[in-house]
Amino acid sequence: MNSSYFEKAAGLVRQARPRLAATHQLDFKNCFGAVAGYVNGSIFMSCGQFGVALRLPTPLLAQLFEAEDVKPLKYFSNGHVKKEYAVLPDRIVSDQQQFRKLLDKSIEYSLLK
Repeated sequence: MNSSYFEKAAGLVRQARPRLAATHQLDFKNCFGAVAGYVNGSIFMSCGQFGVALRLPTPLLAQLFEAEDVKPLKYFSNGHVKKEYAVLPDRIVSDQQQFRKLLDKSIEYSLLK
C-alpha cells in the first residue's frame, strides 16, 4: 500500500470524523495504485496520484462538476471514468467544514449501497 496515499486518506478522515472508526468498520486498501477507503465494506473515497476523490450521489456530483476544478475520477489516463466519484480540488479538501459535509454525504451514500 502506498503509505503517503494511506496517510493522506486516513488523516483526512480522522480529522473530519475522528470517531468514525469507533462506530463503523473503517478500512483502507490498495486500489489500482491508489488507496481506497471503505466504511462497513463499501468504498467511499479514494486517494492517489489524482488527489482525493469521494463517492457521492448524482445530484451532488452534478452540482460539484459545475466548478472547473472538480474532475471525474479516472485511475489511469486511458481508463474509464468512475461515474459516482468526484476528484476534489485542494480548495475543498483544505476547507474543513466543506470537506466534512462532503465526507458525511459520501459515507451516507456508500452505506446505502
